[in-house]
Amino acid sequence: MKQKLFTIALAFTNVLAVAQITVTDADLVNIGDVIYQASDSLPANSITVGSAGANQTWDFSALQVLEYDTTEFIDPASTPFASVHPSANLCIEEDGEYIYIEKSVTSLSVVGFDALPYSFLVTPLPIVYGNTVNIPSSVVMDSVMPNMFFPDTLAPLLTLGLAHTIDSIRITMAVGSDVTVDAYGNVTIPMGVFDALRVNNTTTTISEYSVYCTDTMFNMNSGWFSAAALLPNETDVQNSYQWWTNDVNAKFILVQMDVDDYGDINGVEFMHSPVPASVANLSASNFNIYPVPATNNLTVDAKDNELTDLSIVDVNGKIILNKEFMQTTSLDLSGYAKGIYYLKLKTVSGEIIKKVILK
Repeated sequence: MKQKLFTIALAFTNVLAVAQITVTDADLVNIGDVIYQASDSLPANSITVGSAGANQTWDFSALQVLEYDTTEFIDPASTPFASVHPSANLCIEEDGEYIYIEKSVTSLSVVGFDALPYSFLVTPLPIVYGNTVNIPSSVVMDSVMPNMFFPDTLAPLLTLGLAHTIDSIRITMAVGSDVTVDAYGNVTIPMGVFDALRVNNTTTTISEYSVYCTDTMFNMNSGWFSAAALLPNETDVQNSYQWWTNDVNAKFILVQMDVDDYGDINGVEFMHSPVPASVANLSASNFNIYPVPATNNLTVDAKDNELTDLSIVDVNGKIILNKEFMQTTSLDLSGYAKGIYYLKLKTVSGEIIKKVILK
């Protein structure tokens, strides 16, 4: 009997070990949803992308909330550029700019910004461990502008003597992606612990430049010519990792890390609980902070006559200075090491966090 129970328990444990989630379009945002996110531009050394494979554990509990952001998904039909992006069924308004999004059973994609069509994949759907999707390079921008930069004397050089004036400049941008769902497990963020799938997205953007040159002598050789001699073609490769969940409390990317060519993390965005109503985000206009960057001293002027709690935090999250002031204060930073710090200012009206560079 004991042997039988042991066998059943072992079998159950094995099932749990390989259990994994699937994220579909039904698990993601809809019109009216509000997503709360935070960012950490200098994550602690303990924050790493980890390994690919099954049953991974990612502990991102050390992430620091340096900035908050609130994103509301609205109906594109109520926005000024809806007709330019007929496939969009979601929209974000951010600082006066409209970002148009298409969510379908096969993908979540951005399709444009304001009146500019610009398509790129956020993630393929459904998200299933082991899936690999290659998005071939395609033109996402083809823009022509009048020439205001190059003298006509360069036209013969670019056209091998066939044309004589440079009339227009053309910028063509093509984007392709390689997307792999390369890991699953559970991820811990300050908001909690979630079952998650990791998506590795490598995006390659190729920008090419050409000029329209006119043959003013014979009117036979006018046309588009490569401008690589003046503006070399550019190839930009961006690598990012995203963690997604089907938890009903999320509905969007749990964590996103952008990684440079050396594998270093440039910054982290992560989902966060709503900022308490009693702690509103203050505007940068509430304070005047100078000089920027700072040397030995930093002055903070408050526009409102409110008691302000001031803290300076180092990149490891340690508070190195704390004081209260009204209207204005001058801080002596001569005893601190050069580098990046964070200035946190809090009043009864709210709080704000600003990056301070000490040189």
